[in-house]
Order: sequence, then C-alpha cells, then structure tokens
Amino acid sequence: MKKLHRSAGLTNYVELAQSLNISPLEELRRVNISPACLSNPDTKIPFSAYVQLLENSATAAGVENFGLRLAEGRQLSNLGPLGIVLKSQPTMRKALEAIRNYCHLQAEAAMFLFEEADGVLIIREELMPDRPEPIRQATELSLGVLYRTLRVLLGNEWHPNAVCFRHSAPSDLRVHHRVFDTRVQFNSNIDGIICRAAILDDPLPTYDPETARYMQKLLEVINTEPAQSPAENVRQLVWLLLPTGRCSVEVVSQHLGLDRRTLHRHLQRSGQTFSEILDGARRDLAVKYLSNSQRPLKDLAELLGFSEPSAFSRWFSSRFGCTATIWRQTHLSDRPEAI
Repeated sequence: MKKLHRSAGLTNYVELAQSLNISPLEELRRVNISPACLSNPDTKIPFSAYVQLLENSATAAGVENFGLRLAEGRQLSNLGPLGIVLKSQPTMRKALEAIRNYCHLQAEAAMFLFEEADGVLIIREELMPDRPEPIRQATELSLGVLYRTLRVLLGNEWHPNAVCFRHSAPSDLRVHHRVFDTRVQFNSNIDGIICRAAILDDPLPTYDPETARYMQKLLEVINTEPAQSPAENVRQLVWLLLPTGRCSVEVVSQHLGLDRRTLHRHLQRSGQTFSEILDGARRDLAVKYLSNSQRPLKDLAELLGFSEPSAFSRWFSSRFGCTATIWRQTHLSDRPEAI
C-alpha cells in the first residue's frame, strides 16, 4: 500500500513557486497531484508524488533549498491534529513520544528515533519512500518543520547543538542559516537534531490538562493507522538502526520485545527472512545516499553496516551490476543541475 501525506505539506507551495518564476499548476500536473488539494489541508496525497514535486520544483526554479524555503513559513497549526497533540503534552519527553507515535497522521513515510546518552539527545528522522529516489527537498522541509515546532514548544531561547543532514552542503547556505539559527552539519551520519537532553523533562508552557484529556479521546477516534505486519516493523527498525552500527537480528528483536526465534517465526509466516529485509533496506539506502551525497564510499559502507569497504563494494556490484562509483557518476550526470 502506497504511503500518503497530508496535503498541508504543500502549504505556501503556490506562493513560493510563483516567487521563483515557475508554474505551480504545471508542476502539480507533472506528478498527478490535483490542485484541489491545496484548498483542503487534510487531503491525502501519495508521498512519492509529494517527494517528486519538491525535487522537480527545485530543479525548475534553479535552487537547492526549495523544501527548506517552504519550511520557513510553517506554523504548528499546519500539522493539524498532530500539532494540537504536541501542544497538549506536559513535557518535551512526552511531546517527542507523541511525534514518534502519531507522526503518521501527517506523513505515513516518516519515522523518528530518540537516543539519550551522556546528557545529549539525538532526534533522528527517517523518511521511507515507496521506492528509492532522491529526497533532499522533502528531508530539509521535514527537518525545518520539526525545528520550528520545537522552537514553538520550548521557546525562541532554545537552540540545539546542531542540525544534521546526510546529504552534501548546497552552494549557498544563507537560507539554512536563516531557518536554523544554529550550526548546520552536512555529510552527517544522520538526518536529525542534536541538543541537550536536559530539555526532556522541562514543563512545556503550552500544556493544558483539559486539552490533553480531550485530545486523548479524539486520538482514539482519528488514529486509524492499520496494524503493520511484523515484516514492516522489522523493515522500519532496520532503516533506523543501520546508520547507528547496531543493526542485528538480536537488537531488532529486543526493540520489538521478542526473542530471535519468535521473530524468525513471524517473518517466516510472511515469506520473508531478516537477511532479505536487511538486504532490501541496504539497496534502498544505498540509492538514497549515492543520490544525495558526495561522501566517500568508505563512509557509505559504514552507514550501511559493512565492516569493510571491500565487503560493501562486492555487495554493491552484485546487486547493481556496476561499482558504486560508476553508479553515482551515471545517475548524477543524468540529473539536471540547479543553477
């Protein structure tokens, strides 16, 4: 089943496109998104079409930061039910748990992982498109919205240690510095935000107990996410854990509250194995990394969980029929460059 995204993700799209001298209606037509969705933020549109629209618009406009420019004007209200849920949480810890549990109300392809260690909090985001494709614009838009959301919840005095992107830096960083107002790191191992963990249990000024009780009842009605298969749960965890270097069947089993044999039986019923899911995730992530970054291949080997670059090279050649270097050169040369 194709993943969907609330059309609220296109808030201000028309205005931005016109300001950059491209036709918003023509760009929407190219990816088969109906312009009618612009007047109803709760319309569900295919995530793959949404991603392609952002990439096409960036290319047509000759800019590398189209998605981030869209994020500049976003308000918490643009998140719809998710935004109200976040405002009703008593602490940032609870708000982050709500983001993890209910982000599908906004974007079914989005996942979040929060890691706390030595006084540092890492908020990781992963976008899982239906097919391997460049998602630079969608990633920057999503992280820009997350950053602005945290500023609303914590106050404008809050500043993270860094905002991280796995893709390469653009030629012009002015928009990034304007949006994030903090250190921006490119060619990182994650897409996410790093900040002090001390914020986790600070009370949020937006918290209202009555609103919280109301939202809990409302969520029981609108939270209609279908139950995912064990294979899909494993796939999501593999995507999240691979870059951390801690992706194994044992670790995935622990995250799911299962032992290894039970997980194996669940996957066997769906006709899949952990090795097959791991291999598929590596193929998708390899395309993602090679399409959006000029990082050395030894770094990509590490991000994909290979102990040695040579092991990555052999695996890549067997899956794609050429070396990673040739694949990158061929596919990047076929893509129109932003001016």
